[in-house]
Amino acid sequence: MSEEIIKNLGPLATLAGTWEGDKGDDIAPDDDKKSEENNKFREEMIFEAMGPVNNHEQTLYGLRYSLTAWRIGAADPFHEDRGYFLWDAKNKQAMRCATVPRGISFIAGGTVEPDAKEFDLAADVGSETYGICSNKFLDEEFKTVRFEMKITIHDNDSFTYDQDTQLQIKGNPNLFHHTDKNTLKRVK
Repeated sequence: MSEEIIKNLGPLATLAGTWEGDKGDDIAPDDDKKSEENNKFREEMIFEAMGPVNNHEQTLYGLRYSLTAWRIGAADPFHEDRGYFLWDAKNKQAMRCATVPRGISFIAGGTVEPDAKEFDLAADVGSETYGICSNKFLDEEFKTVRFEMKITIHDNDSFTYDQDTQLQIKGNPNLFHHTDKNTLKRVK
């Protein structure tokens, strides 16, 4: 991995590498859409440094990532997503561009200091910058209206994330907070 790329990743630099966590906690809608289920999970996240990406005056550096999660004791994954974490140093913007194979994509972002060890990213449905796009079924039955993620880097070998995907479930007047959190340790 190029030292030039790493030095240009700002707050994302520590995340480059392969990480695993086995204490994941997922609160999701139950099959009845009225109650919740709690899934304990393990996961692997792989972050590969990349860049620069030039959009005329804007230069981005980033991490190409893959995330795979398995319920504890299960052989097959119950969640995957792929995408990019990006850093725009000039504008102090960190971003997560993600695609989940349930038919949803989002770009979450936020203003972050280059040396931050903790930062927040968010996306809202309808936003033309940091927004959410879903397939027709999800939009009608489980509309994602907001996504929030906090990343806390503890040291070079440990980080935590805590995310809240806020859903408007058909027939329920209240938002459902689908939450995921885990602490991951570097394995390479």
